[in-house]
This record gives sequence, C-alpha cells and structure tokens, in this order.
Amino acid sequence: MILGGTARSPQDVQDLYELGLQFAEIPILDPLGFSGEIGVYGELRRKLDFEYVCHGPREGDPNDIYALEVDYFPKIKEILPHMKYLGMPLLTIHLWLDARFVSKEAIRYKIDLLRRVSSMTSNARIALCLENLSETPNDLEFAFQEVALLQLTLDIGHAQLLTQVNRSHEFLDRFPERIKHIHLHDNRGGRSHLDDVHLPPGEGIIQFDSIFRKLRRIGYCGRITLELKTEEIRGCLSSVRGMIEGKEYRVSEV
Repeated sequence: MILGGTARSPQDVQDLYELGLQFAEIPILDPLGFSGEIGVYGELRRKLDFEYVCHGPREGDPNDIYALEVDYFPKIKEILPHMKYLGMPLLTIHLWLDARFVSKEAIRYKIDLLRRVSSMTSNARIALCLENLSETPNDLEFAFQEVALLQLTLDIGHAQLLTQVNRSHEFLDRFPERIKHIHLHDNRGGRSHLDDVHLPPGEGIIQFDSIFRKLRRIGYCGRITLELKTEEIRGCLSSVRGMIEGKEYRVSEV
C-alpha cells in the first residue's frame, strides 16, 4: 500500500516528502485561484520527484442541478489541464448520491455528469474516482453500472457516519475491483456532516484492524491518503504504518 497525505500548500508537499510519504493529494477547490501557484507545485514535483493526485471541488447544494451544470462542471473541466501539467494520474470528486437526501432527478443528472467527466478523464488517461459520503453501496451501484470506468475512493471516515457499523466492509464486499484509492481518518460517528471531524486514527471509534484485514485479503495495494493536517500526520504516522502492516492499535475511549 502506498501512503500519502493531503497537501493544502507547497509547504505541505515539502513536509510530506520529508516525512517519507510517497505522494500528496492536492485539493483544487478553485481552479482559477490554483493557477497562481501551479508553477510552485510543478517545481516542487520536479525537484522532489514526488507524485501528486487531485481532489476536486465541492459540489455545493447537492440538489441544485443548475448550479452543478454552470458552476461545478466547468470547474471540473478547468482542473484537467492543471492535472496534466502536474502529472496527476487520479481525480477524486464528491457527488452525493444518497437517495435519502438527494432527489431522483438530481441523481439522474449526476449519473450523466459522471458519464461526461469519465469520457474526458479517460481521454486524458486519468482515473476518475467517486468518493463515498453517507451512501450505502446500493446508492452507488447504478453509477458503477452506467459508468464503466468509474472507480471508488473509499473514505473510511465517511463510512462511519449515519450508520452503526462502518460501511467500508460493505463497499469492500460489493465493489473490491472498483476501489482505486482510500481516504484514511477517524471520527466518533454521528448523523451530520459536522461529525466528519477528521481525527488521527486511534482518536475515534473506527475499528481499523478489521478493515485493513479485509483490504489485505482482497489484495489492495493502491494509494492511501491520510486526510489530516501535516502535524497530525507526523504524530500518528508510525502507528498508521504499523496498522497497515497488520499490527494492532489502540482506540481511544470516548
């Protein structure tokens, strides 16, 4: 498994490299604003010989089809030249498909949007990954049926929200061949996006041991992004590496 971290600045990239990580996941939330720093990121990549992957922008109101078409979709298109310049092979995007909260009309639109984006990313030789939010595997099944090249960024922290049992197990059982990327962070459960607190592993309630046993069982050997601040990554990196290797870790009492 290939371990990296979130980089919100060029300094974060330098810090992740010095920590011995193997890649940086860079959120490009505003492609126009990011263009002012792309030269710095490019120079760092060449200097350090360090891989980047990309996290796309937020979708905003998940039921506002007009805004998704005129604001969100253009941002995705604007990201692709940045990714090409920086040699980014993978794009993770949020498009909420939870049928409990998103209308059928919006879900149909998003499937078509994924189809269009997938066509563009495949032409650019970029892997397109949909990140789970509060969805069950049933919510994502139709997207995978309709968009053949669509992959999954399994967010283990998100899989602990609005559920009693972490849904990572369900995704690993249902879509092992679709899992291209993993986001790793902890939380204490909850029923709101406000509970998505991105704690270092071991500081929440997620039982990572069983999840990583299943990852090893399916032969997962891809990227894992620690979605934490760099100082938090520094503090938990040793235990995370042990966890990936199959060593036990301590879950805090909450």
